[in-house]
Amino acid sequence: MNESTSNQLNECNLDNSSETYQFNATNCVVDGKFVPKVGMIFKILEEIGKFYKHYSKLAGFSTKIRNTTRDEDKIKNQLIVCSREGRWKSKISPTLKTNPSAGLNCPARIYVHIMKDVGLWIISKVILNHSHPCCADQAEMLKQYREFSMFVHRTIETHEEAGIRPSKTYQSFVAAAGSHRELGLIEKDVRNYITREVRNIFEEDDAKEFGKYLVRMKEKNQNFFFELNLEGDHCIKHAFWADARSRAAFDYFGDVVSFDTTYNTNRYNLVLGSFVGVNHHGQSTLLGCALIKNEDIQSFKWLFECWLCCMGGKAPKELYEDCHIWIPVYLDHHFWAGIRSTQRSKKREFDAADFHTVIPCATKSAIEAQFQRVYTHEKFREVQAQFRGKANCITRSMHSTLGFTTYEVIEQVSNSTFNKFVVTYDAVSRYVKCHCLLFESRGILCCHSLSVLSFE
Repeated sequence: MNESTSNQLNECNLDNSSETYQFNATNCVVDGKFVPKVGMIFKILEEIGKFYKHYSKLAGFSTKIRNTTRDEDKIKNQLIVCSREGRWKSKISPTLKTNPSAGLNCPARIYVHIMKDVGLWIISKVILNHSHPCCADQAEMLKQYREFSMFVHRTIETHEEAGIRPSKTYQSFVAAAGSHRELGLIEKDVRNYITREVRNIFEEDDAKEFGKYLVRMKEKNQNFFFELNLEGDHCIKHAFWADARSRAAFDYFGDVVSFDTTYNTNRYNLVLGSFVGVNHHGQSTLLGCALIKNEDIQSFKWLFECWLCCMGGKAPKELYEDCHIWIPVYLDHHFWAGIRSTQRSKKREFDAADFHTVIPCATKSAIEAQFQRVYTHEKFREVQAQFRGKANCITRSMHSTLGFTTYEVIEQVSNSTFNKFVVTYDAVSRYVKCHCLLFESRGILCCHSLSVLSFE
């Protein structure tokens, strides 16, 4: 630093004679050697920044870089101002925020530029007065000067890993320091450090461990499938996995698949997606899982390409999305296998019951006996409900052409309510279809069709 300087800079000197401000530069005395003055010379720009920051801490205010001018990739000049420069108000209502922050148009600043002929930096303009009071004895609490020691870093990381709340961690620091002022940081600093640093470290570590887990599962069973896509910071961007049982189940129960992304993981805000099919008991069976960072087109494209690769390029006949739950009336012409929610599967219990027990037929119908032999208990009970409903149906032939007959079936659903259905029957192919579309959507023959078959 050199104060000797330059007569040629007189035109840059500050003339404050016409300007008045409410407050003096500081409410404490700062040693003159630390006060910025026009004409001070520094070797590099960083030295000026450190010098002005040191002065501002002694004076009790904080600073920010307001403007930087460059010539290609080289800095020509820079304006450093008080952090309360400018006119602005907090967007948070004063009724919600007891101490709303606002810019006070503070004029305090220094302007520096490089002298091209010698390559040195010079302070060419200085304003020391502020439009607000400065408090040097509380400067340690200004954000610019709050610093963490290595001990504080390690303690926060240890407490976060142990699940200790940030407020408890901060109180332990206050107790050790003796007071809030002696501590030199606030609780928000602890929370910000956890959000910015600690959880990023944990997320990166957890992503690595998750990747190792997937590799171990693959080593145990070569039919285990996974794809893992990490971001630049080694955190999870996309992940998909399916075990051998899920892949085998898709071969049997992959006609209709539900894909659900209604769940988020709490810690890393990843979206959890699940592929779910319906087995022969009408119960949900898991066909694969996924984690994605964002629900955007590229993420879903990546995910479904992984799904197809996992399942040998075989796509489900129908993909059932969660929103379809609200519009089943528009989707009855699709086969949904009775999907309404992601129930947990109890396949083993149902399989054992089907093997050791038999549900007796409720009628002497050969059709019911056929269903009894081929359907699981769960599905056969649904069939029997339709056989019982057949008793409430009245069937009459409307017209017949070349073996193709149209019937009207009137179903009594209450004492005073009757519903009409149209059923067509092809005597050549023995194909029956009702416009209620129960068989098309659930794989169960409706009572209206059963009534027509009995009529035939």
